[in-house]
Amino acid sequence: MLDHLIRRATVVDGTGGPAYTADVGIRGGRIVVVAEPGAVTEEAVTSEDADGLVLAPGFVDPHTHYDAQLFWDPYATPSMNHGVTTVAGGNCGFTLAPLHPDRPEDADYTRRMMSRVEGMALKALEEGVDWTWSTFREYLDALEGRIAVNAGFMVGHCALRRHVMGADAVGGQPTPAQLDAMLALFHDAMDAGAWGLSTTQSSTHSDGDGEPVASRHARPEELLALSRAVGEHEGTQLEAIVAGCLDQFSDEEIDLFVDMTAAAGRPLNWNVLTIDAAVPERVPRQLIPSERARRAGGRIVALTMPILTPMNMSLGTFCALNLIPGWGEILALPVPERIERLRDAGTRAEMLRRADSKEAGVFRRLANFGRYVIGDTYSAANEGLSGRVVNDIAAERGQDAFHCLVEICAADDLRTVLWPMPTDNDPDSWALRQRTWEHEDVMLGGSDAGAHLDRMCGAPYTTRFLGDCLRGRKLVPLPAAVKMLTDDPARLFGLRERGRIEEGFHADLVLFDPERIDAGPATLVHDLPGDSPRLDSKAIGIVSVRVNGVETLRDDKVTGAVPGTVLRSGRDTRTVSTA
Repeated sequence: MLDHLIRRATVVDGTGGPAYTADVGIRGGRIVVVAEPGAVTEEAVTSEDADGLVLAPGFVDPHTHYDAQLFWDPYATPSMNHGVTTVAGGNCGFTLAPLHPDRPEDADYTRRMMSRVEGMALKALEEGVDWTWSTFREYLDALEGRIAVNAGFMVGHCALRRHVMGADAVGGQPTPAQLDAMLALFHDAMDAGAWGLSTTQSSTHSDGDGEPVASRHARPEELLALSRAVGEHEGTQLEAIVAGCLDQFSDEEIDLFVDMTAAAGRPLNWNVLTIDAAVPERVPRQLIPSERARRAGGRIVALTMPILTPMNMSLGTFCALNLIPGWGEILALPVPERIERLRDAGTRAEMLRRADSKEAGVFRRLANFGRYVIGDTYSAANEGLSGRVVNDIAAERGQDAFHCLVEICAADDLRTVLWPMPTDNDPDSWALRQRTWEHEDVMLGGSDAGAHLDRMCGAPYTTRFLGDCLRGRKLVPLPAAVKMLTDDPARLFGLRERGRIEEGFHADLVLFDPERIDAGPATLVHDLPGDSPRLDSKAIGIVSVRVNGVETLRDDKVTGAVPGTVLRSGRDTRTVSTA
C-alpha cells in the first residue's frame, strides 16, 4: 500500500525536460511510482487531487546559515515555507563546532562572532541553543531526529583554528604540530559526515571584538593543506569567501581559489556574484577562476541570486554601511558623538567621497542616498515619512540627500530603518543575468538564510523567482527554472537520489499553484528567542511541502512533523568529479 498518492499533478521533474501530467506515489519516504493519470491501481493511505497544480522536487538552498536557528526552529522558516527541503549550512568559515571542551569561553566567543559577522541575535544564540557539544559529530548528532528539513554542514575554518590555537587563532600562525592537530580535527569532522571545508579571507568578516576572524590570518599553505584533506573523503566540497567576491577578484585571490580546488580535486563554490550592467567588466572577471580551474583539474562555481533581495540599513546598528571604507570608525562611535560627527558638513563630504570611490567596490551601490526609502521611524518629528523617498523629502527641505537622511535619522536617535532602492533593476541588468545564468559554472543561490536576520530576507528567492518566470519577466522557462533550484545544486553537492522526481528518489516534493506562486513583502517580526527581531516573508501559492515523504507544510502552515535528516558526506553524498 502506498503512503500517499498525488493524482493528476503537472510534474516538472527537475531534469529540465517538458512538464507532464502524472500520478506520483510515495512509500517509505521514497517516490515509488510515477505513472500516467489513472494508471496507479495500488491503494494509498491518503491521496489528493493535484489537477492544475505543479509538483516539483523540493528546492535545495546551497548557501544558508541555519546552523543555530535549527535548534529553536526545526522548520528552517521561512525557507521551508518557500519550498526548500534541503539546506547547506556551515558556510563562510563559521560553524558552532568543534568547541574545545576545556575552554567554555570559546562558546561565548563563537556566539559573539556569529552575532557580529552573520547578524544573528546574541540573545537568540544564548537562549535558543544549549551548546552542549564539543566535537563536530556531537553537533550533528544534536540535530539528528529533530529537524523538518534535510541539512548538511561544512566545517568552519574559524572553529578549527580556535579549537587548536585558542586566542592565538586571531593573529597567529600554527606551528607544524598545531597544523597537524588542525588536520586531525578536520578529518574527525569529515568522518562524522561534514560536507567539507568552508573558509573566509574576506576583509568584511570581523569577530565580536572587531578583529579579523581567525581564518583571515591563514596563509595559503594552511588552506592548501586543509584542501588536500578534503580530497581524502568521499562526497565532499569546498566553500570559500575572499574580499573580491563582493566586486572583482585580485590575481592572488584567483590563484588561491584555483590552487584550493585543484589540491582537493573537489568543487569549490563562492558567493555572491553580483550582476550589474553598469559594471560590465565584473562578470567576465569573476568567471576567470572557473575557466582556470577547469584547466587545472578543479571546478569553481559562482553562486548568484535570481532576485533583488531587499536589505535594510541603519545609521544606528551594524550593517553594510559600516563596511564602506572610512565609515566604520564613525558609525562605531557612541550615538551622541556619532550624530555630532554626521552633522558636520566636512565629515559628510568625506564620507560621500569614500562611498563613491573605487575602493568602496560593490558598496558603491549604497552611495545614492536620495534613492533610499524611509522605513520605520520613532519620533514625532518623523511622523508621516515612512514609505517616502529621501530625494523628495530633501527637495522639500532644501537639503542635499545625505544631509536630509542624517537629520531624519538623528531625530530618531539613529534608529530609523532605511531601505535603499536597487540600482541594478534595469532591463540591461536583467538581460545580463539571463545570459550569465546559462554559464556552466554559475548556479542560483546565496540566500544567506538564517543570517542577517533583521537586515535581509533572502529565503524567498525560490518562490519569487518562479513567479517571475511564470508571470513576470519570463527570463527562464519553468522546467529550466525548477532544474536551477533543484537538480543543479543537488548535483553540485553530489546528493544521492535527491533533486528530481524519479522512481527510487527521496520524496522531497513541493506542490504549488503556478497562477499564484510568489513571495510576500518582508516584514519585521519578533519571534526569535529573547523576543529578538527578524525579517519574514510569507509564501504565496505553496500548497504542500514534503520531506522524505512526510508533509511538513500545508497552505503555509507547518504540520509539526520533523522528518528531515542530517545529510552526511559519503553516506548521503557521492564525490563529484571535477574532470
